[in-house]
Amino acid sequence: MEYETLYETYKPLLISVAYRMVGTLADAEDLVHDVFVNIQRNDVGLIRHPQAYLIKLITNRCLNFLTSARQKRETYVGPWLPEPLQSTGDHADPATEVIQQETMAYGLLVMMERLSPVERAVFVLREALGYTHAEIARVLGKSEANCRKIYSRAKTKLQTSSGLPSCKSAQAEALAQAFQQAVHTGKFDRFIDLLTEHAVLLSDGGGKVRAAIQPIIGRERIRAFLEGITRKGAFHGVLYQVTLNGQPGLLLIKNGQQAVSMAITFAPHENRTQATHIFLVNNPDKLQHLSHPAKPPRV
Repeated sequence: MEYETLYETYKPLLISVAYRMVGTLADAEDLVHDVFVNIQRNDVGLIRHPQAYLIKLITNRCLNFLTSARQKRETYVGPWLPEPLQSTGDHADPATEVIQQETMAYGLLVMMERLSPVERAVFVLREALGYTHAEIARVLGKSEANCRKIYSRAKTKLQTSSGLPSCKSAQAEALAQAFQQAVHTGKFDRFIDLLTEHAVLLSDGGGKVRAAIQPIIGRERIRAFLEGITRKGAFHGVLYQVTLNGQPGLLLIKNGQQAVSMAITFAPHENRTQATHIFLVNNPDKLQHLSHPAKPPRV
């Protein structure tokens, strides 16, 4: 297989894997670029199993990246949230299309920050690619039994609270509409009613723009926080409903620039499905890949 064919065939898949491992599309793209720069120096015709070979290369680079990034994320200003990924539905970007075909909710990407780099790699290879433990063992250079234990440990960490998070499209769309209405009217009653009593709001400004440094916990505290920043003009602009990580979300455009994205996680609660987490990303570095729809929003 020639280098150009190798690049066009496997670049989208590698970006998909790297994004899920590191949580930011820009870093994923850089890591994949490094992989192809390095293999360009070799005789690609000697690669017998290109997908397995490339997955191993990108996984190792992601492991190195996560090891060095961990300390930076621990000293990050406020909560560190993954970069939201938008699906436009036009399939213009093959890499984005591949990522969207794999179901991994935004809330799960947030929870994966609890995992060690190796746990995260095993979990992604198993959940996103459907690799067997034997295949994961070959990628990581570990025993199959060890990979099985690592995967079990990762799932235990992710399920210690209320199980793996999910995002239901219908409920997410209803909550997005309720939030648009609340910002428009200043009344958050309907929106707050869709949250669990102990819902959590996380806001990622990265120290570059104003954001909540600590998690906001509880419906009434979330109401007070949102009403307060709304009165101060935090949501002045246009709120669009968009698809983030395969589920309905919101994107605020202010002065022609992406200002805030909102993603939601849900769980069954007292015979109804309610939102457990709200994720607001307003770090401008994490919004560069997002764009608002051509049609104006409905309020």
